[in-house]
Amino acid sequence: MQDDLGKLILRVTVGGLLLFHGMHKLLNGIEPIKAMVAAHGIPDAVAYGAYLGEVVGPVLLILGLFSRIGGALIVANMIMAVALAGKGQLMAFNAMGGYALELEAFYLFGGLCVMAARRGTLQYRRRTLELKTANGE
Repeated sequence: MQDDLGKLILRVTVGGLLLFHGMHKLLNGIEPIKAMVAAHGIPDAVAYGAYLGEVVGPVLLILGLFSRIGGALIVANMIMAVALAGKGQLMAFNAMGGYALELEAFYLFGGLCVMAARRGTLQYRRRTLELKTANGE
């Protein structure tokens, strides 16, 4: 039960916090991301992947539905974000002495943790949050 609660907290924390970024993109568009993608010679249609990594992935994590796929979407999104905007900061510190890409690292490794974790029992099922025991009851 404690492992399942820990997995739930991880999923809701990573998914919930990243969903704020996705909601910002839904409300304000992805023009800045399109510009970054185009500046790197990548078709700007790739920018729409931000919606997968910052809306679809987090929702899957929060609900506990296809969590590993949601984690993979988040990981891919963070790799692209670092490649487009943070490459020059890979070994840098911020003004407060922390890692310059700590937020990106949090989401990337949080997504990896969700991908690596075995399925938990606290997840959205049939319109209710159910707790299944090991024997399936």
